[in-house]
Amino acid sequence: MDDFQFFDALNHWTWWAFGIVLVILEILLPGAVFVWLGIAAGLMGFVVLIAPGLSWEAQMTLFAVLSVVSVVAGRMYMHRHPMHTDDTGLNRRGEQYIGRLFTLDEPIVNGNGKMVIDDTTWKVEGDDMAAGTRVKVTGVSGVLLKVEVA
Repeated sequence: MDDFQFFDALNHWTWWAFGIVLVILEILLPGAVFVWLGIAAGLMGFVVLIAPGLSWEAQMTLFAVLSVVSVVAGRMYMHRHPMHTDDTGLNRRGEQYIGRLFTLDEPIVNGNGKMVIDDTTWKVEGDDMAAGTRVKVTGVSGVLLKVEVA
């Protein structure tokens, strides 16, 4: 019995279904790789539709080549056309507080203190101040907010 019997049954529908599965994987596991492999599988569907007598070995080889070309072309496209967002502070949460005014929950002693903003306690750095002082956030260093008297 032929161990590769499944591959002998490859047709355009198989490649298109495989492409859809890969695109769904991209949605579930974002990483901008599966979508390009899905495009290569979709193209393979068209190739097999046009040339139905293509052996499974040739199909797999062509799919590998199309996958590499698709990934490289996709990466080049994404590099030339980066996605822009309205939220430039994404993944830099502290930067959204720069310029805003807050009230110290704890005093700043020896240049260090803490302040609660929304549901998060932030370490703050600045001149020594008493609790209840109104402060303005002037900068961020990692997870440390730099403050001064408002």
